[in-house]
Amino acid sequence: MSHTFRDQLFSWMKTHVYRFSETPFRLASGLESQHYFNCKEVTLHPERLSILAECFVDEVIPKLNIEFQAVGGLTLGADPIAYAISLAYFKRGKTIFPLVVRKESKGHGTGQQIEGFWKEVKTCLVVDDVITTGGSTLKAVKVLREAGIVVSNGICILDREEGGYENLKSENISMSPIFTKREFF
Repeated sequence: MSHTFRDQLFSWMKTHVYRFSETPFRLASGLESQHYFNCKEVTLHPERLSILAECFVDEVIPKLNIEFQAVGGLTLGADPIAYAISLAYFKRGKTIFPLVVRKESKGHGTGQQIEGFWKEVKTCLVVDDVITTGGSTLKAVKVLREAGIVVSNGICILDREEGGYENLKSENISMSPIFTKREFF
């Protein structure tokens, strides 16, 4: 069996990202869990981020059989992923614009909530690092849709399997994770 980008990422996820503690961690969703995944250990490390982008572009996205002009999600988790995917596509001769969705409209300048060439695109693949309830991703989807951008698919590094996939599905977003929580224990 050939070694895949996913295999390399899984090794790094086990070594650097996944933590277990008897004392629960508080998650961004407000929930608590003994299982914590700090995906910044992948997304903020140049080599790991590069392999992550290759995994998405070569192994995950082709299976979705979809077309999109942009990739992005809610800042901060989605940002490095969107940039890396955009660069990986650019190296392959395809322009996919990275979009950054702010948590709220900025209080100065044009007051935009989306940064990037969003006025030039009609479709966006939403991204996130970790999905728990899907709240961050849904917030990004709402903003993108309000701007007139079609969002029907998403990708993430990890689905914690705590309702996020179903919550996104109820808003007509098909989420494709690289990993699920149960793979780690």
